[in-house]
Amino acid sequence: MCIFASPIPIHFFLILFSLVLLAAPGHALQADEVLVIANSRADDSLGLARYYMQRRGIPAKHLVRISTTDQERCSRQEYEQEIRHPVRQALLQLPATTRIRCLVTIYGVPLAIRSAELPAETTPSESGNKGNHAAVDSELALVLTDTYPLPGWLENPYFLGFQAHKSFLERDSVLMVGRLDGPDPATVRRLIDDALATEHNGLQGTAYFDARWPLPESPTQQLSGYALYDASLHRAAEKISQSGRMTVRLDQNETLFQPGDAPRAALYGGWYSLGQYVDAFTWVRGAVGYHIASAECTTLRQQDSQVWCKRMLERGIAATIGPVNEPYVQAFPPPELFFPLLAEGYLSLGETYLVTLPFLSWQMVLIGDPLYQPFKPRNQQQRGHSFSSPGDHDCPGLPESPCHNDAAEQPLAALCQKPWAMAFSAPPRHSH
Repeated sequence: MCIFASPIPIHFFLILFSLVLLAAPGHALQADEVLVIANSRADDSLGLARYYMQRRGIPAKHLVRISTTDQERCSRQEYEQEIRHPVRQALLQLPATTRIRCLVTIYGVPLAIRSAELPAETTPSESGNKGNHAAVDSELALVLTDTYPLPGWLENPYFLGFQAHKSFLERDSVLMVGRLDGPDPATVRRLIDDALATEHNGLQGTAYFDARWPLPESPTQQLSGYALYDASLHRAAEKISQSGRMTVRLDQNETLFQPGDAPRAALYGGWYSLGQYVDAFTWVRGAVGYHIASAECTTLRQQDSQVWCKRMLERGIAATIGPVNEPYVQAFPPPELFFPLLAEGYLSLGETYLVTLPFLSWQMVLIGDPLYQPFKPRNQQQRGHSFSSPGDHDCPGLPESPCHNDAAEQPLAALCQKPWAMAFSAPPRHSH
């Protein structure tokens, strides 16, 4: 995996995470805010879409049938004409009273877009490289954006780390995207069923975090690249432990968890075994986790593949995250943001992913039901925090709040100006 990152004090992320917990009641992602996309040319795609919609109570009119290749990778032309165009038209033709906040792609919808030759005069975007290969889902997040540069990545305006930035993208044109996919239709049905069953009983088990080095002694030490994400695994473990949600096991040795080391795994974050899943885990129903490495969602169907997303799904995990191509390390959701925010219980899986994902028009994919809420909020009266519309408060993209910390007597808007994005500088401009 490549790294391109500048230093950032790791505790800045912890301060920002605390802002999320100050949100006032709103509402979490609802079933009638979801649009489901199925491929009529792929066996089982429409059937799985209808099964998901029936189980979640998603209106039947929120199904979009596309007709495109059933292969895992499509061309840029196929994406534009056979995926983006029909989805965009379906969204634009919905009644004005219908609010769609999330798209769900179903088994059979291509996973990734192959890189295409760019005109010689093409200017790379300020962030990212010249390749225009990307995850289908990451591009669909921008389906309501009329035009944007294809080369490289674009900063996600919802990412908690970019709230001090003036983004190229408008937040009201960015959608959440999740994917119900896997090696076979039975796995997809299990993902749907496991999410619903776990919401009823609550996610229980052990949280495993697999770092490689001890946490630096100084909490203000500036870190970058691999060290930043390794420390983020430590911080995630600390936050989950402090939450009291479940037992936490943190490993800080070079060796990864080995077979038999991780029974009853409910949460997992770790690194680095490139394209080689280590069968160390017995996943509980509803488990959520991801492995930070470059190739872990390059395929979900290749039979002999050992990439982590595919193998975790085969072994029983309910939700995971991974890249379809080299993403660079700073494209992953920082573990210390993703896991504690999910464990707070206020946001769904899809909402948690959206606010912790640094880049769009890029390589990352969320596999799992975006409506999934594996934890119930501690304070039931505050269940269902949500994202506000643009302009609702001074901290754009955060859950609804007056943007003021009464306890600390410090305006949250001021904290939002911290230079969070120092850790997410652009990689060099070269084509793959």
